[in-house]
Amino acid sequence: RQNEDNEEFLPTGETSIDSYPNWLKFHIGINRYELYSRHNPAIEALLQDLVTQKITSVAMKSGGTQLKLIMTFQNYGQALFKPMKQTREQETPPDFFYFSDYERHNAEIAAFHLDRQVKWICSKRKVEILILDFRRVPPVAGRLVNMTREIRDVTRDKKLWRTFFISPANNICFYGECSYYCSTEHALCGKPDQIEGSLAAFLPDLSLAKRKTWRNPWRRSYHKRKKAEWEVDPDYCEEVKQTPPYDSGTRILDIMDMTVFDFLMGNMDRHHYETFEKFGNETFIIHLDNGRGFGKYSHDELSILVPLNQCCRIRKSTYLRLQLLAKEEYKLSLLMKESLQKDKIAPILYQPHLEAMDRRLRIVLKGVSDCIEKDGYDNVVENDFNPDVNTGTTER
Repeated sequence: RQNEDNEEFLPTGETSIDSYPNWLKFHIGINRYELYSRHNPAIEALLQDLVTQKITSVAMKSGGTQLKLIMTFQNYGQALFKPMKQTREQETPPDFFYFSDYERHNAEIAAFHLDRQVKWICSKRKVEILILDFRRVPPVAGRLVNMTREIRDVTRDKKLWRTFFISPANNICFYGECSYYCSTEHALCGKPDQIEGSLAAFLPDLSLAKRKTWRNPWRRSYHKRKKAEWEVDPDYCEEVKQTPPYDSGTRILDIMDMTVFDFLMGNMDRHHYETFEKFGNETFIIHLDNGRGFGKYSHDELSILVPLNQCCRIRKSTYLRLQLLAKEEYKLSLLMKESLQKDKIAPILYQPHLEAMDRRLRIVLKGVSDCIEKDGYDNVVENDFNPDVNTGTTER
């Protein structure tokens, strides 16, 4: 027991960080520039925890349009569970508005992998290939959940518990409470009681790390007939660039990164974004809530790219990364497929979605090329490799 004490406690009597649960190691690693460092071993371990840790309690998340569950684990970590609503092959119906689209569990998983890096194994060697390498999406993993043992039997949420029923096909179903798709007709049913979903690791509690919510300047109207100002004013970006926090620092470049990220996924639902309050305006945008991505592989929503086309600005590190991912040997779709295969509920994306990403990448690069031709390389591509700038953001 004495040896165990020596391993668990430092001479000061403080607990060693090695003994912390992986979710806490993730929280401690968050800094001004990223949610986690490139080689943080706690992230892979946390992804494993999301899949294997015993679920001790479940409650519905308040707010939002669709059902989400807060799951607490035996090691006191928490994650947001989004259940499967569509098969991999299904596309968003063409008559659906973006604000009434389903939230897809596999989109949350794919967004996390797109945002980070992958160890790519080719026939001769193991190479670490970075995909977008932003590291701004909290860790997400897919999991098969037993609806009886791991949801119904452990929830104290009576409103959730009351919505469980057995379908005519003898499957366990539930629908919870929310503003869209929470009814018997839209119930989530197991086979017979297994359901797959995404589990996204929680960020630190707001009492410990406050977050500021910002209205996205290129927010859509969320109206069936009205258009947003940016949709009718081609010079809208000039107005944005004169408004704090977009008039200084890196925020406008962060918006461009987020624009590229969303366009590659086909995500039209970026109405707000969040930053950590502690770091002020000179910090990254957290890429939260990506469930409405990967809805259509047969259509490229060009309006998502409007911020980039209007502002004609992009980080050099992002531009170089996109150019690399367009090369045949580092093809975006191949790297994504390789990365996603590691998830427990793979395959995550239908092949046409992967091919759509390659097509969209070419559209992004053509847009940047047009901007450079119009305004000149130095006015479009922001050199973020300056040694005077903190390498946490520039060394990618």
